[in-house]
Amino acid sequence: MKKIRIRKGTVGLVYRKKEYKKVLTEGTYWISPFDKVYILERNGAFNPKDELAIYLQDEKLKDLLTIVEVKDGELSFMYENGIFKTVLPSGIYAWWKGYTPLSFQTINTKEIEVSNQIDRSILSRTNVMPYLRVSQVESYEKGLLFVDGKFERKLESGTYYFWKNSNALLVQKVDTRQQKFEVSGQEILSKDKAAVRVNFFALYQVTDIEKAIVENKDFEKQLYILLQLALREYLGAFTLDEILEKKESISQFIQENLEEKVAALGIKILDSGIRDIILPGEVKEIMNQVLIAQKQAQANIITRREETASTRSLLNTAKLMEENEMLFKLKEMEYVEKISEKINSISLSGGSQVVNQLKEIFSVNNK
Repeated sequence: MKKIRIRKGTVGLVYRKKEYKKVLTEGTYWISPFDKVYILERNGAFNPKDELAIYLQDEKLKDLLTIVEVKDGELSFMYENGIFKTVLPSGIYAWWKGYTPLSFQTINTKEIEVSNQIDRSILSRTNVMPYLRVSQVESYEKGLLFVDGKFERKLESGTYYFWKNSNALLVQKVDTRQQKFEVSGQEILSKDKAAVRVNFFALYQVTDIEKAIVENKDFEKQLYILLQLALREYLGAFTLDEILEKKESISQFIQENLEEKVAALGIKILDSGIRDIILPGEVKEIMNQVLIAQKQAQANIITRREETASTRSLLNTAKLMEENEMLFKLKEMEYVEKISEKINSISLSGGSQVVNQLKEIFSVNNK
């Protein structure tokens, strides 16, 4: 026989031929030389070298342990002194009943969404994240939750936590901000058989996410087709000249004719319009020639108006000079002054006759 002493706060596990026999608590014992005793601290988890179920058959040892059984489809959150420590997946666990109070929270992971009773700070722990599916819906978005292919509910902006389980989960999000939609390079035949290419834009906003996603497939593609058909309907009813004149009115036509159709897609058109009208090369050349001719005609009209006004002004001046001899002489002197500005030098010949001629020019009473 050999003597074994088990001190306070420890236990002894007795094995014979590597098989567990019994547990020894605080005290002094005499054991067979064929037995082997392993001394363990009564603190923390009990992690035996054999299957836990073997040890739990010993009622004395079982009374010294806190047993936690986590079933399939469950998790257990372990707390020490009310502080979260770890997460336990399905299985059987044992902790020594010691001086540290332990508590366990059993979680049903067969549920789709994480309960609000669970502290969200725990869900961000690295040892908990592998069991979660996290979806973030931004402030400018709305989301739809689908479970096993079936629409479940709408999601407003926020962070959502779902358990990883056998359910197929999908969160589909849609941007609810104002967005721009382009219909580019549309070739349309006008009423007078002129082929034009149109670049069109529309500003829209998703107003009913359930209609846009659940009741319709590819709502943006459907919106494209509706705008395309509306463009052809509107522009095909006018000649090329009328299209160029009335292009600003298409926005009102789109708003009025597509209001109900786009509402069925869960969309509202806020504004629209033609950005560019591209003409074929030969048509563009003809239009340029017409424009040049029009501008030339306008220029000719303006020139004739100016000439008429100038002639009328000369006629009025002539009448005034005819009635006023002094005004006539002033006009003569004005022209002499203008001529003199362009003369660098003057050579005189003829003696006193030159002086007399100048007197005649500047004399008011000369008949």
